[in-house]
Amino acid sequence: MKNDFNFCPACGGKNIQNVKMRKWLCQDCGFDLYNNVASAVGLVIQNEDGKILLEKRAKEPRKGFLAFPGGFVDPNESAEEACIRECREEIGVEPLSLKYIASFPNTYDYKNIQYKTCDMFFEAVLPKGAKLHAQEGEVLGFEEVFVRNEEELAALPLAFESARKTLSLWLKNKAHSV
Repeated sequence: MKNDFNFCPACGGKNIQNVKMRKWLCQDCGFDLYNNVASAVGLVIQNEDGKILLEKRAKEPRKGFLAFPGGFVDPNESAEEACIRECREEIGVEPLSLKYIASFPNTYDYKNIQYKTCDMFFEAVLPKGAKLHAQEGEVLGFEEVFVRNEEELAALPLAFESARKTLSLWLKNKAHSV
């Protein structure tokens, strides 16, 4: 999958090239467009029993696989604001608190376009007794799973490698804090 233009968006010329997946450059008019990384967030939410909340994805990419509640950061929105909005939208609950865990690069293939993302992950706490409501069209349902070790993590059908790396780091951090 390669992100290319057939014509320059500025002059319509055919002499536009993708420069190392970093930008597009038109040799005819000098137009250049940078292929910047998109920001996304994901929330590690643990219930009172120690299980992690995951969503079953309702659409591509990776439809049917498991993912954290989260999504792309909107323009003029902080990562923390995106976490709160995405939680409200996807699970119907606003988190009480957020704590930054880490960020990892990710590749998000959607409709024949490859988006490079910087996925930022936060640990979130939900209100006690919160009732989850899956966002129609985005979330098929929820699974609460134990992730107590690398073996349990390896068995999960996670949609994105960045989520797997986050849970691995989260496990290590929990082991060091005990």
